[in-house]
Amino acid sequence: MKITGLKTFICNAYRTNWVFVKVLTDEGIHGVGEATLEYKEHTVAQAIMELERYLIGKDPHNIEKFWHDCYRDAYWRGGPVLMSALSGVEMALWDIKGKALNVPVYQLLGGKFRDEIPCYANGWFAPAKTPEEFAEKAKVAAKAGFKALKWDPFGSAWMNISRRDLKQALNCIRAVSEAVGNDVDLLIEGHGRFNIPTAVKIGLALEEFDVMWFEEPIPPDNKEGLAEVKKRVNVPIAAGERLYSRYDYREFFRLGCADFIQPDVSHAGGIMELKKIAAMAEAHHIPFCPHNPSGPVANAATLQLAACVPNFAFLETMSSDVPWRKEISDENVIFENGSMKIQDKPGLGIDINEKEIEKHPYIECNLRHYTGALTDIRPQSQETYLKGK
Repeated sequence: MKITGLKTFICNAYRTNWVFVKVLTDEGIHGVGEATLEYKEHTVAQAIMELERYLIGKDPHNIEKFWHDCYRDAYWRGGPVLMSALSGVEMALWDIKGKALNVPVYQLLGGKFRDEIPCYANGWFAPAKTPEEFAEKAKVAAKAGFKALKWDPFGSAWMNISRRDLKQALNCIRAVSEAVGNDVDLLIEGHGRFNIPTAVKIGLALEEFDVMWFEEPIPPDNKEGLAEVKKRVNVPIAAGERLYSRYDYREFFRLGCADFIQPDVSHAGGIMELKKIAAMAEAHHIPFCPHNPSGPVANAATLQLAACVPNFAFLETMSSDVPWRKEISDENVIFENGSMKIQDKPGLGIDINEKEIEKHPYIECNLRHYTGALTDIRPQSQETYLKGK
């Protein structure tokens, strides 16, 4: 089998644009991957096509060699653009390999460790603004079966936060906590927005709510600073979505930066690279909880890791999404009792619909995280993506 070409597709998803890749072969088997890189979609799509000259005529089964050679020959190695491009193509190669051998990808990575994975919800809060609105949305998410909810209550704060805004954020957390009781865990997102003293102040205030974690409390550039925050607060810290390879994670583990790690399969080198990072985390007795707020192909790839990685603890999921998510792929999610089932289809178990993707072309999106508009991440026509049983 030889690779004959690559294709990329950009599909608007309201808050961002999904980036998909398809790898074609001379035996009619194709593979799909996802390299969604928010706000750099055209850039990563071009980076994917720059890998085509290496891939044409190559055997798609030699995934480790592809990854090694393309990482090496990029020369200006690392970073989100190159690693996202590698991630998308690498996923597609695993998809081809699984289809050719008629087995799910997890069987090629050691076999199944579990049949389902606990999920926590993201996106459940749209478009809430007040603590009361967050509380009502939280009740809906809990009723749908989610056992954990993640959100960023900090508005437009950057580096520092006023007493008034901190009180508002804590009131929001308190409202959600009271709405869902002790049956639902709370995960507080920081989006890398605070300086060290502010992160410590907030981390200490979060003790009241017995949160599962405080995520990315300071910007990702300062691993030593993150380790300092972790030492000074008494709530668990989660981080790592903006680290892009096992090489970034080596120092992260050495410094003891976090209690939970969150590499993204679309950004950190793909399926095998995440499995290697997970093994590093396992050696440090750290749970593996990949960042997973993207599209259907990234979710399918992350599920393959959930199947075979022993220290995989929680799967991030989007509780609602654009209504055309169900049209642009054949994704078939089974969500029961707060967990997502791991299915047994060959490869990644998913394919994309090119004609439906064409109906939702690229639309420029800007980052909302620090503008106070973070909860405006869904259109009014949003649909429930996961429904519990």
